[in-house]
Amino acid sequence: MYEYTKIERIDPEVKLSQERIQDFKEIYEIYEPEIGAAQASRCIQCGIPYCSATGCPLNNNIPQWLKYIANKDLKLAFEISNETSPYPEILGRICPHDRLCEGACTLNDGHGAVTIGAIEIFINETGFESGLKPSFAEKLSDKKVAIIGSGPAGLSCATFLLRAGIKPVVFERADEPGGLLIYGIPGFKLEKETVTRRVKYLLDAGMELRLSTEIGKDISFDEICNTHDAVFLSFGATEGKLLSYENYNTHNIYMAVPFLTNIQMKLLGKKHDAKYNVTGKDVLVIGGGDTAMDCVRTSVREGANSVKCIYRRDEENMPGSRREVKSAKEEGVEFIFNTAPKNFVANARGNIMGMNFVKTALTQNGQPGRASFEELSKTEHAIDGDIIILALGFNIEQLQFLNENGIRTNRLGGIITNEKMQTTRDGVFAGGDAVRGADLVVNAALDGREAAMAIAEYVLDETRTKQEVEKVTIGMKRERKAS
Repeated sequence: MYEYTKIERIDPEVKLSQERIQDFKEIYEIYEPEIGAAQASRCIQCGIPYCSATGCPLNNNIPQWLKYIANKDLKLAFEISNETSPYPEILGRICPHDRLCEGACTLNDGHGAVTIGAIEIFINETGFESGLKPSFAEKLSDKKVAIIGSGPAGLSCATFLLRAGIKPVVFERADEPGGLLIYGIPGFKLEKETVTRRVKYLLDAGMELRLSTEIGKDISFDEICNTHDAVFLSFGATEGKLLSYENYNTHNIYMAVPFLTNIQMKLLGKKHDAKYNVTGKDVLVIGGGDTAMDCVRTSVREGANSVKCIYRRDEENMPGSRREVKSAKEEGVEFIFNTAPKNFVANARGNIMGMNFVKTALTQNGQPGRASFEELSKTEHAIDGDIIILALGFNIEQLQFLNENGIRTNRLGGIITNEKMQTTRDGVFAGGDAVRGADLVVNAALDGREAAMAIAEYVLDETRTKQEVEKVTIGMKRERKAS
């Protein structure tokens, strides 16, 4: 260890841009064993490991597995990596490490952060190749927990329930498990075999999976509650934020999620909507987050004639991963900053011709977070385009069965929970985007883990009494009244 003065940071090799835009395969190579161990040896084993304590939402034991893989103890590094994380090989690929663990690394003072994400992938992929598998309870109890939604939070909850010896029964309305891991995140960031492999481990450990099952349509929420010891709500925030502008209903204006989902369904050979076709088109993507990066990079691979990403602040204030922006630029995407959308432009036949914009300037408001901006007068201008994709953020889906069953939501549609992640209905828990709104996958993984622990305590506690249940309900009422 402590090799940072001798060994420089080396990122994984990346395919050349002209090669990688020909398909949807992942663009980064996995470290060879000697390189992976050497990069891990750069860790200085801080007394207070900020990478874990403040950088990682899961508080993964990062210095520990870095130490063991540096010493070439693959088995122990693999076990520690999987101890606190439900799917480290997935998060190693899609977490914005530059803003989280690597951003908190002490070596950012000039030596270059340890390549934590790449090493996390290396440990797990090498472990799988060597025959290592995640650990679960050898025997399950007679307790069953229903999980509604098989996305990041749902799969995380299922993982930690299985470790506690509790059987998860996952209800998913789509025809594949994984939620946005399958249909929302493109393969060049996360190949789908990586997700299906992790799901198979869960199935082998005893998870039950019911696909193409919609709550309130194919099965009632009451039936689920009556046949399970607890319920975890983990559906996502997939409703794209709209723009109430003239010509909004024009044919060639796409919302980000349906666009990405239909492209992925096409790639999987499934039935899809053929209208989401950008081949030979001039594409404008509005937004600056990781979803916008997914849309621009997908458009390039789908054969768009040109792709522009338009964002209302500057590059420094983009919410997306800097690595994603860099990759998009390398692949030919043009970025236009400090430019805010005003209204769509269409011809008499309803075909999109482009969009009107206005220039912006950042303002200093003294508030934490991204800088505010103001529109500059007399800067209106048009940008031509055949297709416009809106990646402006997401709202939580408003499901009818929630209020029908005493599950309260806040003004933004997020499910109200207490410190134990229990909703206003006894025995029903919630986490992930259903509570937070659209957020990072790693935060959904955290919620799934914490909910599983709370649920295990709930369903395995045979001493719970009616009075204790009433106490929870009264406490929730007080919280709602106070809020």
